[in-house]
Amino acid sequence: MKEHWKKLGSRMVYRNPLAGLREDRYHFLPGDIVKDFFVLEFGDWVNIIPMTADGRIVMVRQFRHGTDSETLEIPGGLIDDHERDPKTAALRELEEETGYTSTDVIHLGTVEPNPAIQTNRCHTYLARDVRLIGLQRLDPTESIRVELMKKAAVYEKMKRGEITHGLVVAAFAHLMLFEYRT
Repeated sequence: MKEHWKKLGSRMVYRNPLAGLREDRYHFLPGDIVKDFFVLEFGDWVNIIPMTADGRIVMVRQFRHGTDSETLEIPGGLIDDHERDPKTAALRELEEETGYTSTDVIHLGTVEPNPAIQTNRCHTYLARDVRLIGLQRLDPTESIRVELMKKAAVYEKMKRGEITHGLVVAAFAHLMLFEYRT
């Protein structure tokens, strides 16, 4: 399929510290069509499923501007420029957003959030036996409430459409695959 597309050019339309918007022009050879495509450039993201020793999941509830609503999620965020290892970023996000940490962290999988229009990947981790070590260290514009719940309750909320964040659902799909393998 890639051989059907010839890239004619590319230009950066907009860039800020979080994202860039790029316009690419392609020639689709089979139909002799020239078309512009817009691509969102993001750095890679991480998320982490924190599980306590008694099997509860540490969830975070926060307001999301894209949907103008509160969402129930797992900790996660952008990998900082200085972080070479996504696991380091996942642990940082866990501690910042919840005050919890773990020394037992496993990579569950990586997804491309939307390869049709985005350049980034999201790396998912499982943190087992998490323990509370301090207070949240939120960014100046973050307001996050921590909620602990049984894994079955998380799955029930997904089933009822109360957890709809695609990367959170993908993370729990990775967890199910991991548990199935072990």
